[in-house]
Amino acid sequence: MAMKRSWVFFLAVCAICSLGADADIKFNIPVGKLFTFELMRETFQNDFQPLSVLTGILYNDPMVFKCNLQYSPDLPGWLRLTQRHPYDNGFLYGTPTSAGKSIIEIYAINKRTYETTKEKLIIQAFAENMLPYQAEFFLKLREIEKVLPSSVQNEIKQDLQKLWKTTELQIVNITNALDRGGRVPLPLAGHYEGVYVKVGSEQYFSECLLKVLTPDQQRQCQAGARVKIPGGCNYCNIPGNCITWCKTQLFDFSSPEPGAPPPTMGPGVLEDGGVFDPPEAPPSRDFLPDYLVTVIVPLVLGLILLALLAYVMCCRREGVEKRNIKTSEIQMYHHHTIHGNRDELRSMAEGRRVAPLSTLPMFNFRTGERFAPLQSDSPSIPLIMAQHEPSVDSMPR
Repeated sequence: MAMKRSWVFFLAVCAICSLGADADIKFNIPVGKLFTFELMRETFQNDFQPLSVLTGILYNDPMVFKCNLQYSPDLPGWLRLTQRHPYDNGFLYGTPTSAGKSIIEIYAINKRTYETTKEKLIIQAFAENMLPYQAEFFLKLREIEKVLPSSVQNEIKQDLQKLWKTTELQIVNITNALDRGGRVPLPLAGHYEGVYVKVGSEQYFSECLLKVLTPDQQRQCQAGARVKIPGGCNYCNIPGNCITWCKTQLFDFSSPEPGAPPPTMGPGVLEDGGVFDPPEAPPSRDFLPDYLVTVIVPLVLGLILLALLAYVMCCRREGVEKRNIKTSEIQMYHHHTIHGNRDELRSMAEGRRVAPLSTLPMFNFRTGERFAPLQSDSPSIPLIMAQHEPSVDSMPR
């Protein structure tokens, strides 16, 4: 029976290890459409502890996600990573701008055990026609982490479909307001960062959207007044999905922009059928003016500065005799007296051969008595005995 259980445990471990082997995650996305990928903490928790199901010990460890393009320290320019808290899931989101393949390396760091696991995300972007009519809305009461889940995107899309009056609506891009120059909100309830949501459709703009382009609406927005929602255009069932009308922009890509004009033929362009005949030798050039400017002029300036510095340092010095003449007799007498006293003190100090008693060891500065140093290695007896003060009885009355 025990042998059978051990075989079952071994097969379970092998199955979990085979399922937990590194498997690349692949996505095929069109260019110009929003891409979101949620980094689930539960998935990486199983990579850290694959036997948690069998052992019955389940952990909810804090994790931090780090992502980069393979062989590069950063992500592609169109892709971004966001994670508010180590106990929250992370999101990779963005809109590819060109076709191509991107291999993203995802690292999950366990903040409890400091273990690290790695996964690869392969994103293949393929070319697709751009939606001709696009509009960008600003949601003031939203944050980027709360908008990226697919369920929330569907809610926003449903409200915008009522505003656009079409069901053929696709989210093109989602951008955090902080990435567009917005200010960090106060850490209080009711203050949000704000999110820009860009959607596109094959159908032309509705009447409500075209009211954004009216001169009256633009005049009110430029004046900074509180703009009211146009009548019959309030379709947000959820307060967080209500848009800011003054920050709404419409983009019409139905008519392609004219390309750059071709270059005009000038005198420097070789005509068709002509033969270029290069010169055999370059024209002669006189380098004397260049030599004078680059060598002679700095040398002359250096000599002038050197002569000026020598005059200031050598010829403009006052001298001791001249300074003494300008000094009053009382000040000079005081000066000489100080020097004489200094020399006399030095000569007296040189003639004193005996060192001061205060510098000798074991000297009592009050009685002048000297004590022999105590020769003992015991740690309980101090090396220098306390200086004995004269008793009261021995003091003269």
